[in-house]
This record gives sequence, C-alpha cells and structure tokens, in this order.
Amino acid sequence: MTVPTTTSPATTPSTTPVPRSEGWWRNAVVYQIYPRSFADSNGDGTGDIPGIIAHLDHLAELGVDVIWLSPVYTSPMDDNGYDIADYQDIDPLFGTLADMDELLAQAHARGIKILMDLVVNHTSDEHPWFVESRKPGSAKRDWYWWRPARDGHEPGTPGAEPTNWASAFSGPAWHWDEEAGAYYLHLFTRKQPDLNWENPEVREAVYAMMRWWVDRGVDGFRMDVINLISKPSELEDVPPRAGQPYGEGFAAVANGPRLAEFLAEMNAAVGLDEHHLLTVGEMPGSTVELARTITDRASHGLNMVFTFEHVNLDRDPEGSKFAHVPLDLVALKRNLEEWQVGLADVGWNSLYWDNHDQPRAVSRFGDDSPEFRAASAKTLASVLHMHRGTPYVYQGEELGMTNTTFAGIADYRDVEALNYHAEAVGLGEDPEAVLAGLASHSRDNARTPMQWDDTHQAGFTEGIPWLSVNPNYVLVNAKAELADPASVFHHTRRLIALRHELPVVAEGRFALLLGDDPQIWALTRTWEGRTLLLVANCSSRPATVPAGSVPDVAAAELLLATHGDRRGADLEPWESRIFLLG
Repeated sequence: MTVPTTTSPATTPSTTPVPRSEGWWRNAVVYQIYPRSFADSNGDGTGDIPGIIAHLDHLAELGVDVIWLSPVYTSPMDDNGYDIADYQDIDPLFGTLADMDELLAQAHARGIKILMDLVVNHTSDEHPWFVESRKPGSAKRDWYWWRPARDGHEPGTPGAEPTNWASAFSGPAWHWDEEAGAYYLHLFTRKQPDLNWENPEVREAVYAMMRWWVDRGVDGFRMDVINLISKPSELEDVPPRAGQPYGEGFAAVANGPRLAEFLAEMNAAVGLDEHHLLTVGEMPGSTVELARTITDRASHGLNMVFTFEHVNLDRDPEGSKFAHVPLDLVALKRNLEEWQVGLADVGWNSLYWDNHDQPRAVSRFGDDSPEFRAASAKTLASVLHMHRGTPYVYQGEELGMTNTTFAGIADYRDVEALNYHAEAVGLGEDPEAVLAGLASHSRDNARTPMQWDDTHQAGFTEGIPWLSVNPNYVLVNAKAELADPASVFHHTRRLIALRHELPVVAEGRFALLLGDDPQIWALTRTWEGRTLLLVANCSSRPATVPAGSVPDVAAAELLLATHGDRRGADLEPWESRIFLLG
C-alpha cells in the first residue's frame, strides 16, 4: 500500500464539511472509534480506515453526529498511534491519505462530522523534529525538553535524571540520549518525547498542521493530555511515591501557568471558533474552576474538557491506577453533580463512562453477568445521556460490550499494562494480585475487537486479530443487537433521538434527587416549563423510591424504560425510567 509523503503535493480534499452552526455540539452525540480494533478490511488483523467506511451505516442508524477518530497518523506504534512520526500523513497500517479523504466524504454524506485526535504534548522520537533536535547545535534543540544530568551524577545512571519525575507508563520520565549528550523529557513512553510549547516556533508548527487538517475538511479536534503543554518555568523534584524513587510527573506539570494563553492563541491561529469546530481537551487533574476558565466562551479556549475524577473513584488513591476498590455510588453521583452545577452557567460538560483508556463501563459501573448485563448497560446509558453536556459513546458501548478475560500477561498488548506488570513484579508485588488489577482496569479491556456478528473472529477480521476477541462475541454482537428491538443498541439509539428531539435533554437545568441513596440515581432536567425525570436503580438488588422524593408521574409521558411501562415505587435490579412532565 503506497502512502503519500508530506513532501509531495497534497491531494485535493475530496469533501466539503457538514455545515456547522455556532454551538452545534451542545445537541450532538460523539462516537469514538479506536481504528485498530473497529473493522479490518484487508485481513491483516488490524482495523483500518476502509473498514470504518464499510460500517458507517451502523453509526448512521445509531444516530450519532460525530466520529472521534483515535490517531491514524504515521507512527511506530509504541503507544498504538499516540506516538506520531508525521502529523500530515496516514500510517500504512490504517490506509492512505486518499482513504482518509474518502472517510470524510462518506461520513459527511451521512451528516456525520469527523473529530481528529490531536496529540501535541509529545511526538514520536522518530518524528523529523525530534531527529533533528538530537543533533548537537541543532536549531530545533529547544523544540523539546533537553537537560543535562543532575550535578555530581554519572549520566545514564539511576538518580542522574534532571528531576525525580515518574513516567505515566512506569520508570523515570527522563531518558539519557547518547547522541544528544543530554536527557529528554517523556511523560509517557521513551518514544514519546515532550514538545517544548514555550518555544513559539513549536506552537506555530502545530497550528499550521491543524489548519492543514481543517482545510482538508475535519470538524474538530480531541486534544490528548492538552493540559500538560504548559510546563512550569522551573523543573523541580516532587515527593516520591511510597517505596519508590520517583514521584508523580503529571502532578509537576499539569495545568501549567500558560495553558489558557496557549489555548486562546491556538483558537485564534487555527480559527477554531471562526470555523465552529468541536474542541475537547483531555485534562487529567483538572478542576471545576479550571474547566470553567478553559470552556468559558469569553476565554476563546475549548468547547469542553474530559475530566477524570469520576473514573478515579474506584481506585485506591494511595496506590496505582490498578489498585481497585469498590465503587461508592453516592460518591459517583455527587462528583458528577459537582461538575454539572459547576459548569451550569459558564462552560460545558463532556459526558463519558469509558473510552480507549478505560475498562468497559458495564463491567466497571454496571453488572456484566448474563442476568444483568443488558439492563445495566441500558441504565448506565440512560444516566449518562440524561446529564447536561455532550455524550461520548465508545465503540461497542452501544452493544453492552464487556471486559475480557486474559490467561496471563502474555495476552496483553498495551504498553502501560506490560510496563506496570514488569515494574510491580520486579518490586516484589504478588504476581497474581498484579494480574487481578490488570484484569479489572487494563486499557486492553476497551481495545478488544469490535463484535460485529457471531462468525469467526466476531466478523472483525478474516485474519488473526492483533488482540484476541472477547469470547462472549457469540452472544454480544451488533448483528444480534440490531435484530432485537429491546437491545442495548436500540435503547442507545432512542436516547440519542431524545436528545435531538427534545431541547430539555440538551439544555435543561440539572438537579440531583436522592443524592445520598446508595442504589437509586434520580435527577430532573428543566427547560421552558418542561421537566424531564430520570429514576434509575443502579444496583443488582431491588430498590424502592421513597414516597414523595420524586415528582408524581401518574400523568407523565414515559419516554424510555428498561422494564416496560411501570410507574410504581418499586424498581427491579438495573431498572430505569425516563418521564416527561409538563
């Protein structure tokens, strides 16, 4: 497969963007595609762009407005494409630039917009910018964070790193480079060196690349760890983790002093507001106050941000992300309420349960047993879509896809999981306990191939998939879901339709009811004299709604329910109902 290089003339974009009105994303639903695992068109075991094109009708039937495409750029694939070697080309693994143009054209023909993944906190170490920066005396040396060894230490030895920061993927966040004669910063893998956004040449190169994609027809950007781009002026040590030599590198750099400035500059330079593009920033460690600033339309930053507090509630705050603790439903409800209230008058929320970096929602927040999988997947969807903000549906979530089962570490593919296992076992942790943590929280759970039907390899590929298919594909697959009117797919489709049909779903004022109830999630949304009520039992035990705790629904219209037209106080396990009053 021949892939055009960025030095040759760019082909003419084959598409015209779908018209975008100001604030169109407030009424939209976004569907995330992880290309490697969505659909394989050529039998090599890896999903690709032609495979996505072949399944666009699935997304059109679901009713989504936007596709968020995880990276398809040229990459060595150390972190499955989040290590980019060329921002203006497509990796042969996924297809060609012409395939990308065809995807834009075919999606737009169905009224679906395309959101590109923008990974500009770091590049691949194989990107020409970094290759040039390694050379002594290079004009691009300041494009990355190069630093000498710590005073009094031998370069390349433990403790010689400029700071004691840990990488997000285990080990130190600095790597000694013999050719350059210096350390470079990498908050992720060694093959993902951090760009120096303090250098205006770096910023303009990024903006020029973004303008190139906008001219090509893309409708927005999801910005990977965008709140790490503004590093502090002084790079200093942080408190080390218990029993380890390194401390949280993220904590040292997240939400830096020039973040809002850089985003406003990007907005102006690329014309993000001018073109009415959808922009969402992944911002681990963000606060409500910062999100208000970044998403305030007056600040000309981003439309919305991805927050992480709610997906950290089931992990031990003193341990790794794989240190699982039972989920407290009250804490989960109260956390989302805080963000709903905090961004009610300024800014906008993004709504998600899972994505390519999180385990499957139905296994994490629901009950993936055969008895309750479908009902809990539907109820989780109802809860998510009835909050105020833009919902994000991760591929397979509309089918109720679950976490998978791996026999051992050899079955895993994610660099985070592999590095964590090696480090934790090397430090003396119980190998079985380490594997148990990976089983519940590994990113590989979300990356198993899309389950299209009950044929060989779930209809994903005619070859050997890059990551093994979840064995439950025989029962959980798109073909079966589409044929069943009561399926998770059709429930999700109806939720999306409600958002498009009823302004109260998109714009209504939010109020949480029964906030301290350990089983029931109840809320209202109110807009121009109409009130929407959600009542959901988010547990695998029956529940009863306390008398007088929610509005009377005797005369209300039942919009959507998991267990039929039931209006009494008693709720079956994972039963949910959505009513319209007034």
